[in-house]
Amino acid sequence: MYCRNCGNQIADNAAVCVKCGVSAGVGTSYCPNCGQPTMPGAAACTNCGVFLSQPVSPANQKSRMAAGLLGIFLGGLGIHNFYLGKTNRALVQLLVCLIGGVLTCGLAAVAMEIWGLVEGIMILAGSISEDGNGVPLKD
Repeated sequence: MYCRNCGNQIADNAAVCVKCGVSAGVGTSYCPNCGQPTMPGAAACTNCGVFLSQPVSPANQKSRMAAGLLGIFLGGLGIHNFYLGKTNRALVQLLVCLIGGVLTCGLAAVAMEIWGLVEGIMILAGSISEDGNGVPLKD
């Protein structure tokens, strides 16, 4: 494996490049398979043909702070999961909170709020670090 930032050969299980200090997999200048320079925005390496992962556009990233605060304050309704694109989980939280809350005299709503609070804290702490599409959350 090669560093995507400087092209230096690194171990397959390395967390960072010892030459440039950048996290493994970060960068777009070199092919991770053969170490040859790549063109900006290229979909594949012209030397070895391996497909290159495209960097995530900052416009597509969701805010970790917004998701965490939504989880803490409106988590019982699943609002944070709607925001993160985790629609199925959000619908379960919303329906259990509203319908289950009525049927259980609010007990289900309290349980959903605790679930949302825990997920909000996990988002802020970094345990949940991706949205529903696998895009990393921005700080």
